Amino acid sequence: MANTIQSRKRARQNTRRRLHNMSGRSALRTAIKKFLKLAGGGDREAAAGAYRAAGAAIDRAANKGLHRKNRAARLKRRLNNRLRALG
Repeated sequence: MANTIQSRKRARQNTRRRLHNMSGRSALRTAIKKFLKLAGGGDREAAAGAYRAAGAAIDRAANKGLHRKNRAARLKRRLNNRLRALG
């Protein structure tokens, strides 16, 4: 347990931030999984819509610091390659 008032406050803040970040990360993973499921089904129209939603979620996560900018770009590139493969 934290000893000083400052360290107790920091522990409370870290707990709140961790929960907030976990929620954002979970939403991001869900958006990616939805796209992958639709892309696997072969429905290009639905997959394109899910790709836009996943791309927005990835950008939001990068802006909030959940992922680095390069990782976000790499994820979007991989999803885009899947979408283009549907032809």
